[in-house]
Amino acid sequence: MNTLKINNVSLVYSNGYKALTDLNLEINNGIFGLLGPNGAGKSSLMKTIVGLQKPTEGSISFNGVDIVKNPLEIQKHLGFLPQYFGVYSKVSAYHLLEHLAKLKGMQNKKQRHEQIMNLLEKVNLTDVRNKDVHTFSGGMKQRFGVAQALLGAPKIIIVDEPTAGLDPEERNRFNTLLSDISEDIIIILSTHLVEDVKNLCSQMAIIKKGQVISHGSPRAYVHQLYGKLWSKAVTRKELEKVEFDHQIITKRLVERVMNVTVFADDRPIGFMPTEPSLEHAYFTHLNTTAL
Repeated sequence: MNTLKINNVSLVYSNGYKALTDLNLEINNGIFGLLGPNGAGKSSLMKTIVGLQKPTEGSISFNGVDIVKNPLEIQKHLGFLPQYFGVYSKVSAYHLLEHLAKLKGMQNKKQRHEQIMNLLEKVNLTDVRNKDVHTFSGGMKQRFGVAQALLGAPKIIIVDEPTAGLDPEERNRFNTLLSDISEDIIIILSTHLVEDVKNLCSQMAIIKKGQVISHGSPRAYVHQLYGKLWSKAVTRKELEKVEFDHQIITKRLVERVMNVTVFADDRPIGFMPTEPSLEHAYFTHLNTTAL
């Protein structure tokens, strides 16, 4: 079992901007969702975990080792899949993986070849291993990105906004791949897409303005909202009054009609009960202090 512990971590940049404030998390094997809007501090936390910057306060340990003092102790076990995986032009999938494997210190040619072929099979790219990666579709590039992240058998993989730009079929295929490889390693999924967290993660945290405002299981988040969400179709004139009178969780057009969902212990007049979702829970924590 791998364990990443983040204890009272704060990060203040030289210009005085507080990127992170008193973060506390413990992350074990499986896929952990770090969910928050753009600018919430997700990237700052990822950079701090992997040793690209040191926290102003607090400590981070990986499998019992202080990785603030010894960043190589996580970097040698790390795989990373960025949101946009850039590739060299006119380089085949096999040769690019071989180049990246050498950069990761894999010197044994036979072992390197065997691992590359195993990874290409795992991500279903064996048949196109001799094709240039820059010609791949978005989903194929993301699967190639997973293969390069898995080079060297990492114990922790950080995945940043992985399904941005993928069509539904490629998104499902990619999510299945992530789920399959997560049993024996930590995967941190940094995203603003609630759907990806709902589909993949057994544990998650919501981050806002550099602070973890809540963490738990997606199921528990949804369970908290049963019997507390109410919906109604409203006109533009009615919307202003609803906004004044209630804690609105979501506003959404359905067939050009505005539907609002509000949080309340008792059903407001004219509203109907609504089945809660993880998206409702996410916006409840972001926009209210109800929970």
